[in-house]
Amino acid sequence: MPQTILGKKVAAGEITSIEEILSKGLRIQEAGIVKKLLPDLKTEVIDVGIIQKMTPNGQSTRFKSLVAAGNQNGWLGIGMGKSKQMRIAIEKANNAAYLNVSPVKLGCGSWECRCSEKHSVPFKVKGKGGSVTIEILPGPRGLGLVAGGKIRNLLKMAGLKDAWTTAKGSTPTMGSTSKALMECFRQTFSQG
Repeated sequence: MPQTILGKKVAAGEITSIEEILSKGLRIQEAGIVKKLLPDLKTEVIDVGIIQKMTPNGQSTRFKSLVAAGNQNGWLGIGMGKSKQMRIAIEKANNAAYLNVSPVKLGCGSWECRCSEKHSVPFKVKGKGGSVTIEILPGPRGLGLVAGGKIRNLLKMAGLKDAWTTAKGSTPTMGSTSKALMECFRQTFSQG
């Protein structure tokens, strides 16, 4: 049941695409809006961690989870959730990933390929999140994704098939790594 005005317009069929929402500069406040407009979006748990801190009453334990939502065709969102129960933390991260979905500009920017298919990034992009810096270079068709395991999964979820990547900093920290990757994807729209 939609609660916001935007959610009611989507349910009524007045708004039919997520591009229309983004072009008007409207803020998506319900995960159901994205689920309706992008039904092929799939989620994947990237990281689950335990947070412990000492309080006067003893140790308090909480869970922190990171979830990615992508349709392998130019849309990706990453969300983080925290809770005392792991299941609730994953649900919160799942909703946050749906709310943070943003477009990824795909193209062929490789000088070795120069085809017109959308299999890589259109040009070199660089993003920074925390101590992590990621650079994505366009690759020719057939190259595949030259990246580490979890970064490769995020690139696949965004829809990239061929690219070179370099990552510097504390890349096992998936929160910073995913922020740097999302910054790279934002650069695809700000530069070109």
